[in-house]
Amino acid sequence: MPGGRAAPRVSAAGQRESGGGGGGGRVPKPHHRPAMPSLVESSEGGDEGESLRYEEMEDDNVSPTDLSELLKDGTKESHDRAENTQFVKDFLKGRIKKELFKLATVALYFTYSALEEEMDRNKDNPVFAPLYFPLELHRKEALIKDIKYFYGEDWKEKIQCSEATQHYVDRIHHVGQHEPELLVAHAYTRYMGDLSGGQVLKKVAQRALKLPSTDEGIQFYVFENVSNAQQFKQLYRARLNALDLDKSCKERIVEEANRAFRFNMQVFDELDKIGKSLTEEAQEGGLPVHDGKGDLRKCPYYADKLGKAAPGCPYHAAVAVAKQPLVQLILAACVAVAAGAAAWYMM
Repeated sequence: MPGGRAAPRVSAAGQRESGGGGGGGRVPKPHHRPAMPSLVESSEGGDEGESLRYEEMEDDNVSPTDLSELLKDGTKESHDRAENTQFVKDFLKGRIKKELFKLATVALYFTYSALEEEMDRNKDNPVFAPLYFPLELHRKEALIKDIKYFYGEDWKEKIQCSEATQHYVDRIHHVGQHEPELLVAHAYTRYMGDLSGGQVLKKVAQRALKLPSTDEGIQFYVFENVSNAQQFKQLYRARLNALDLDKSCKERIVEEANRAFRFNMQVFDELDKIGKSLTEEAQEGGLPVHDGKGDLRKCPYYADKLGKAAPGCPYHAAVAVAKQPLVQLILAACVAVAAGAAAWYMM
């Protein structure tokens, strides 16, 4: 960093704070680290809470021993397993059951409530403070909006934490209270995915579930205070690499990130079992929203929320078929022919 100063930290109000003073929120001084990118206020207006833009950073000098690289390489296998589940494939094709989407949103609510509670607890802890971006990243309030949209104002009485989600939540609380350095792993796996493939999933869900264009029901995917996701992710990775951690601690963080993936996949499996018991929801036109082509890796692990389509009862299957435009046209033609025959017979 120029002059040996720590990078500026973003407060809850979205303002730059000097990293030169004491306190737990200071970014530890890195050793032989390229210049840290800084946050700069938007040139449009000057009100607090305004969206921020981010300076470009050079990452040509990233080292294989940097935490961001260790996490990327060390979780690749877990990421591949998660993103290739049937959940992701069906999601991208628009095969989304609304009831399952609602349950997935509930699971996210309990997960992020726990994560952000522990992040708030450790916001001044040097092992986590540089990654504390409540204004830009926190998702709990957005998820509450989504749940209210799906369940109504009395949503608290209608939802509950599932067994698999509770295991995930318990682990997050344990880490936050007893091993706060491992909280880095959970924040990294969640928010980096949200800012990546989550944006693809937002569009798919909006079209498949016929949600309003004003983003009701998918506020979870809307990051109003991140003006450039790619640059923000670069900043976040630079902050990861600036953490003053030894080799052993970095290895533990990578191990915990893999554990986070496993927790997510357990939630996906749970939702998959629930999905198989739900009747098939007919998609108008019967055409997939996504053709399944393109880079599936853009879909984050957590997005595997919506179970694969399961066959419903014969009645619902017949109703679904009857709703197809072509079938309706054929039925209408048959009715017209039958009516004409009846009229001829009565003459």
